[in-house]
Amino acid sequence: MRTVTSLPQQITVDEHLWIPMSDGTGLAAKVWRPVAADDRPVPGILEYIPYRKRDLSAVRDSIHHPYMAGHGYACVRVDLRGTGESEGVLVDEYLEQEHRDAEDIMEWMATQPWCDGRIGMMGISWGGFNSLQIAARKPPHLQAIVISSFTDDRYSDDMHYMGGALLSDNIAESATMFAYSTLPPDPALVGDRWRDLWFERLENCSLWAANWLEHQRRDEYWRRASVCEDYAAVQVPVLASSGWADGYSNAVGRLLANLDVPRKGLIGPWSHKYPHLGEPGPAIGYLQEVVRWWDHWLKDVDNGVLDGPVLQTWMQESVPPSTAYEDRPGRWVGEPEWPSPNIEFTEYPLGRYRIAEPGEEVAPVALPVESPLSVGQFAGKWASYNAPPDLPYDQREEDGGCLVFETDALAERCEILGAPTVTLEVSAAEPVAMVAARLSDVAPDGRATRVTYGLLNLTHRDGHDDPRPLVPGARYRVTVQLNAVAQAFPAGHRIRLSLSTSYWPLAWPPPVPAQVTVYTEGSGLRLPIRPMADADEGSVQPFGEPEGAEPMRVTQISPGEQKWTVSRDLVDYRSALEIVKDAGLIRYDEHELEVDRKVRERYGWQADDFCSATAETSWSMSFARGEWRTRTETRTRVTCTPTHFLVHAELDAFEGEQRTFSRNWDRRVPRDHV
Repeated sequence: MRTVTSLPQQITVDEHLWIPMSDGTGLAAKVWRPVAADDRPVPGILEYIPYRKRDLSAVRDSIHHPYMAGHGYACVRVDLRGTGESEGVLVDEYLEQEHRDAEDIMEWMATQPWCDGRIGMMGISWGGFNSLQIAARKPPHLQAIVISSFTDDRYSDDMHYMGGALLSDNIAESATMFAYSTLPPDPALVGDRWRDLWFERLENCSLWAANWLEHQRRDEYWRRASVCEDYAAVQVPVLASSGWADGYSNAVGRLLANLDVPRKGLIGPWSHKYPHLGEPGPAIGYLQEVVRWWDHWLKDVDNGVLDGPVLQTWMQESVPPSTAYEDRPGRWVGEPEWPSPNIEFTEYPLGRYRIAEPGEEVAPVALPVESPLSVGQFAGKWASYNAPPDLPYDQREEDGGCLVFETDALAERCEILGAPTVTLEVSAAEPVAMVAARLSDVAPDGRATRVTYGLLNLTHRDGHDDPRPLVPGARYRVTVQLNAVAQAFPAGHRIRLSLSTSYWPLAWPPPVPAQVTVYTEGSGLRLPIRPMADADEGSVQPFGEPEGAEPMRVTQISPGEQKWTVSRDLVDYRSALEIVKDAGLIRYDEHELEVDRKVRERYGWQADDFCSATAETSWSMSFARGEWRTRTETRTRVTCTPTHFLVHAELDAFEGEQRTFSRNWDRRVPRDHV
């Protein structure tokens, strides 16, 4: 990324401001704005997330907020209620209180002498979610949004339940928020109140893992704040982006297809990162695009921001399997609208271990599969963060426990853009069963790179709001939707479809192993083929070099550690995936705060005992300056029986080396067709 040291406008920074909420609670904000805004007010930009503006998101914030401020915007970065230096307690995501607070913040912004009353909202992940959700509430000052790595469907296209199957990220991310919601504020900003604010959080914190497990079907809990319930509620222009390596690649296309507002979509090769920081590369000049978006919608600049394709995406070339990539080869392609008239959905029948040619008649055959619990250990994370290496590895080992269908070697290059689907005629031997479907690019040497995948809990075959057990032996026609992707398959390669009945630890396994039989008659693979044509490629808009403001200075005092280890003991058949994310000890030079963050995840199992699945996550986070030293330690452990999930959690808080707070939780949550 190119650091921009000379911006069009000189800026000033308010390091800490209190924004009063309507109930009297104060939220903490940092504001970057042009010096000239005191005399000539400018539009405001809000980013509103729980990830601590003072430290844990400070480096990232320092790259884009000063950049936008230097282009004529007042950028307001606010910690959610109960996080960072903000007062109160955070007990869950996307609550009514969170949204009302955002509306209060925008009312406050509009009354400031440096703001002209026109406001945009932006964010990635949580900030992308709530920007879209708050836009649907139609606050009067909000006139445009910019969102990255988000979803419009909180149940089936988030970290929680994919195709009705419980994701392990549901547990890992609940542990993340358990940790973040119990951290102390910085005394340098809140003064002697820091301990009272901290203990209010500790004493009233929520057990996020159990809360999310208590809603295993798509009930009102998930429908609330899912914008897909009413797309028409969004009435402001939307610039939406994501990455193919992220877990949130699907929502961009759904917004383009369903919103009736000016909109643009951008999907690169990236993991869970802003596009100007995109990994795998290439990263792009995203902040230049954001400023153009704001200039048009908040300053009425006629800059052609809607010219060119409505969707611009990175068509990925074939690569050998790897758990991390520095760059993904490919090219930018554009679609004039979405769904695109350029996409041809093509049906491929399934034969005996073959993906047949379109229209080919295949002999009907019944093919059973009952996968070992080890299938999925090389699946990577549901949402890649590109550190530690968390992308899927070579799929050949995974395919040994799967039902595999494969094309002949391709006679010519094939490109797909969109969401493949698999239609299956199936029966199962148990009332609860699942299917994981994976699409891989198989090179002539046999190496298999996963391109996309999808999950379906077969009890959710008719929808996620009313799951129903299977009748063992009865036949059902089901559809598994795979994640959208843009991928090229070269001539000479093969396309492989792999079906398994478990995919642990990416998804929690059913209560017992369940054999599933696939009947090829009526089963098929549907691919969104993008024909090789150059007619629309001239409309692709070139991106500039990624750039941003100079990042905040930090000093790495002690090194971190990143590990991703799969192990198997062949004496007692115990296996595990162990992940270490240790950031080391970092000092923020500007205010001399020292932060140490260590995260460990462990997913264990024994042989093919599906109820031996165990997910454990521990966080240790310390904050120190001079004689002030604090540390929180949180641990979450989820196990199961055939009928229940068992959640155990621990929270310990330390001042210096003295433990000053401790609490344990034990919850039993009935399994609801999962």
